[in-house]
Amino acid sequence: MKTAILIAIIVLADSVGDVLLTKGMRQVGEVSTFAPRALLAIARRAIRNHHFLASIVFMVAHFVGFLAVLSWADLSVVFPATTLVYVIGTLAAKFILQETISTHRWAGTMLVCLGVGLVSLP
Repeated sequence: MKTAILIAIIVLADSVGDVLLTKGMRQVGEVSTFAPRALLAIARRAIRNHHFLASIVFMVAHFVGFLAVLSWADLSVVFPATTLVYVIGTLAAKFILQETISTHRWAGTMLVCLGVGLVSLP
């Protein structure tokens, strides 16, 4: 039971972190070059963006939770379950970020669900 609860927290933290990071980077601006000065300018803007900073908090929570659950559970159980991030991420992209999701992406998301279900069988 504790594994399932922590996996749910991990998936939620990762999904929220991804949404916040996306929102933050859309506000910060496009990374159009990898020139050191341009990257430094992007980094300066990013560390002043509250969505970006909040995303780091959620991503750290995800990582710490992942470390914890791996200390007692098998990777072959944990890793497939955490791929539910793809499902939540697609839903968040559609309903929070207002992205257009193609039929192929929805189908892929459903295949992820099916795969997680199959891997979860005893």
